[in-house]
Amino acid sequence: MSLPTDFALAVENLTVSFDGFKAVDSVSLYVDPGELRVVIGPNGAGKTTLLDLICGKTRPSGGSIQFKNQELVGMAEQKIVRSGVGRKFQTPSVYPKLSVFENLEVSVPKGRGVWGALFFSCNQEVRQRILEIARDIFLEDELETEAELLSHGQKQWLEIGMLLIADPELILLDEPVAGMSVNERGQTAELLKRIAKGRSVVVIEHDMNFVRQIADRVTVMHQGKVLAEGSMDKVESDPKVIEVYLGH
Repeated sequence: MSLPTDFALAVENLTVSFDGFKAVDSVSLYVDPGELRVVIGPNGAGKTTLLDLICGKTRPSGGSIQFKNQELVGMAEQKIVRSGVGRKFQTPSVYPKLSVFENLEVSVPKGRGVWGALFFSCNQEVRQRILEIARDIFLEDELETEAELLSHGQKQWLEIGMLLIADPELILLDEPVAGMSVNERGQTAELLKRIAKGRSVVVIEHDMNFVRQIADRVTVMHQGKVLAEGSMDKVESDPKVIEVYLGH
């Protein structure tokens, strides 16, 4: 049994193999409360698989994942969500026919499930929370707009808002600025820095300018292992990182 730690997330010796191929190979990663960690690396480095393991979508073949000293390995995905871990995938998954307001409303934890939906009412407190989140994600003027009419970047923001409604203490984001305009990327950097006040955020990203704007610390993965870790300046000047990643 692992000893209690001060880390929000403690990943130790995490390994998963697919048909004998180690997609994640003895990875250890420690994220502080309130830290914004970015994981970078070439395609096939194991970055998305790492997030799949943390959120319970994939079961590891070895190692430990502790969130606030609670072991997540073996826990069901829904239970991991309820314990305070929120995950956004690469492709936005919003409800296209629902308005921005309704997308946020159905994401309120009390409204989930059959019984929740039956007895859930959108009271003043819930409405207030939805309006706050909509402001945070730059969509307060789009509350009545159907999600399918939003730009790609706005859909990404809406999905981040749908996570924030549940107020998770750890948020996992997979390439949140993919397909965004330069202006939207700048706004998203501002949004993520705001989100990370009071919770931990782990982001997978390829856009180095964006990483520079947001990262407290950077972890570089290569062939399923951690290649380097530290500040952006430190990893950018690491000869191994230049060779396998930044040089391309």
